Amino acid sequence: MSATIEMITGDPAADEVRRQGLRRMRTLAVSLLLLAALVYALTLGEDGFWGFVNAGAEASMVGAIADWFAVTALFRHPLGIPVPHTALIPKRKDQLGQGLEEFVGENFLQEGVIRERIGSAEVSLRVGRWLGEPSHARRVVDEVADVAAIALGKVRDEHVESLVRDALVPRFHEEPIAPLLGGLLSETLHDDLHRGLVDLAVSELHDWLVANPDTVTAVLGERAPWWTPPVLNDRVTARIHVELVRWVADIRDDPHHQARQALDSMLTQLAHDLLEDPVTQERTERLKDRLLDHPQVIASAVSLWNALRRALTTSLRDPEGAVRSRLLVELAAFAQRLQDDKELRARLDGLAADAAVFAVGRYGAEITAVITHTIERWDGKEAARRIELHVGRDLQFIRINGTIVGGLVGVLIHTLSVLAH
Repeated sequence: MSATIEMITGDPAADEVRRQGLRRMRTLAVSLLLLAALVYALTLGEDGFWGFVNAGAEASMVGAIADWFAVTALFRHPLGIPVPHTALIPKRKDQLGQGLEEFVGENFLQEGVIRERIGSAEVSLRVGRWLGEPSHARRVVDEVADVAAIALGKVRDEHVESLVRDALVPRFHEEPIAPLLGGLLSETLHDDLHRGLVDLAVSELHDWLVANPDTVTAVLGERAPWWTPPVLNDRVTARIHVELVRWVADIRDDPHHQARQALDSMLTQLAHDLLEDPVTQERTERLKDRLLDHPQVIASAVSLWNALRRALTTSLRDPEGAVRSRLLVELAAFAQRLQDDKELRARLDGLAADAAVFAVGRYGAEITAVITHTIERWDGKEAARRIELHVGRDLQFIRINGTIVGGLVGVLIHTLSVLAH
């Protein structure tokens, strides 16, 4: 019922144009039939030239009526008489839908046809040329940025909290972290990636020791025995501070300092223990579990997400922001590659063809079944009326051609009859 309503409530303006066109062609076809009937009546019983005209008019009427019957029989019973094999569309619409479904599936949704059409369409080249226009690239970036900003705004804090609490934290609990840390630390030491961090830490420590002598001496003084004289304590702590600054400076300036080597040895042993020592692995896993169970983990994750979201949203909404500018640059470069690189286009077109073939292979039956299921829900008479409204104008040419061709064939048969006598 809903499909019938959809057909009835189509585009009224377009339907009116089709209705007028169908009415004009019907009028023309009927007029030719009436003209043939009038000529036939006026020339009835005449000989000579008018005999040929009479024979042609008679055959024109036969052809016009026969083709009128054939065209009308598709949509309804001619003159309301239930002649067998008439009103084909109302009575056999389900079979017609099934046949149309099979026709589409067998002739359009075949792998060879799909690959040939996608290959000849040069989809990637067209996309490259279209994106090569700055206005088009800007339009794509604007749409992507707007959608991304809206999507980011839809993510609430409780969504992030639920994701971290219910999905990420349990997964991290299950995943052993000791081997991961051990492997990462081992590769870091192997590539000397830690040296930059050590240099930074030692340099910052040296600068802090130089800038805060009172703090250092105060800390050292707290550890001095209670019975030592204050003057002696001040001299000792001052001397310790000087030597400490000198020692840290030596570590900073000497890449091969003994302290650096000791640190490398300690880190190497730690990496080995994380990979091989069950005790170290167990302690690491316990520390991981304690950290993950801390309430601040979820709060920190939400705060980090909010900061990232604000930064991204601000940049996405700025027409001249860094994100949009970078997207434009990358999109322009990609468009140029699509136009210049034949191999890239071939790969992308192949992927598009593979995706289309996969989709058709997996869902082709469901796609074509829509035709049958939709037509089955249509009311037969309404379906015939709508189909006639769309194709009936062209079908009237059958009636017109039947009238004309019938008249010519009648003249030809009459000529052969005359010659035979």
